[in-house]
Amino acid sequence: MKNLIEHVYEQIQLQEGTAALERVLVECYLTPGISTKALAVKCGLPVPLTAAVKREFIRAGALTQDRGVRCTPEGEAWVDRQWGYSGIDKALYHQLIAEDSSEWKKEVQSLLTELEHGYALRPQANVQLDQAKCTPETSLKRAVLSLREQALIGKKILCVGDDDLVSVSAGFLLKRLFPDSDHRATEIEVVDIDSRFLSYIEELAAAYHLPIRCRLWDLREPLPDDMLGEYHSIFTDPPYTLQGMSLFLSRGLSALRQESGLSIFLSFAHKPPGFTLSMQRAFVNMGLTVCANYPHFNIYEGAGSIANRSQMFVLRTTDQSAPEITGSFQEEMYTGEVNRTLRIYQCKRCKTQVRVGQRGEAATIEQLKHRGCPRCTGFTFELIRKVKQS
Repeated sequence: MKNLIEHVYEQIQLQEGTAALERVLVECYLTPGISTKALAVKCGLPVPLTAAVKREFIRAGALTQDRGVRCTPEGEAWVDRQWGYSGIDKALYHQLIAEDSSEWKKEVQSLLTELEHGYALRPQANVQLDQAKCTPETSLKRAVLSLREQALIGKKILCVGDDDLVSVSAGFLLKRLFPDSDHRATEIEVVDIDSRFLSYIEELAAAYHLPIRCRLWDLREPLPDDMLGEYHSIFTDPPYTLQGMSLFLSRGLSALRQESGLSIFLSFAHKPPGFTLSMQRAFVNMGLTVCANYPHFNIYEGAGSIANRSQMFVLRTTDQSAPEITGSFQEEMYTGEVNRTLRIYQCKRCKTQVRVGQRGEAATIEQLKHRGCPRCTGFTFELIRKVKQS
């Protein structure tokens, strides 16, 4: 039996996909009495098209035109049952999605404080895996962005790598949005190669009853069959190389349902124009559109190589979306592998020089600082020069 969205889509065949129909219905649910023009703006659709969608939902008995557009009791019940919106704090929802993006922190300051306690104990970043810890505020801001894109509530979400604990932030945000109900309609899954972060996420999920599951997986290999075509939205902050980005996006795309209009939240370092052009060609090759780009969206701790900042792309699927990489991935993808730069550091105490890199005395500067200078055990170093390796 067809559900409501499938029935309306059959009648109108939106190129934007069923995700656009869901946005229309949810907006009418959360903002009863909304005008058709405001509804069009909220959903990013032309007014005539929005009016046509509205009429189909009215015919289906889900919407009514009564001092604006609103859900019928049957429409409200369908949204509650299908996506688990029952019990949502509508006032908080509207405050979080307001256009003034600087105001959202005020509404969830206590939540942010709670997150900071959990983030303080997370594992150390492994720079060989291109990990860099984003701040708790950045992680929560990503979750809020997915809320604004209607890619959170009632969705099945996959974090392709999650050393930033976005899954935890999304789980905490859901608990705040549904304070008096046991919201179970949203599912969050994490796939990562680093068992330390997976164990820590599982620990937090168990302690706070968050809807998160974790899976240890090397993304160089295709995702298992039970993850393919299952998810509504993706978060990823991949290695900042073209190879890494293409691989993580490809794995994420293989996990998404084959529908137009689904969201991918891609965090990536700011790059020179030539690199950015190659990135955008990769988006096009995979049938993805750039819905939005937010420069300096992400803030990191101790990521000086990218000035502690990166941008956020919101990508959308189309009917031509397909992963670029489908089989096993045998190429190098992490920055240290791709660049293969040997860095010469000098101990500030005794002036001993130490080679840092894939073929050096230490693989990373963090590893060198942990071990100390091989001559005097000092822990402060300065970069002297870089040597490109073949």
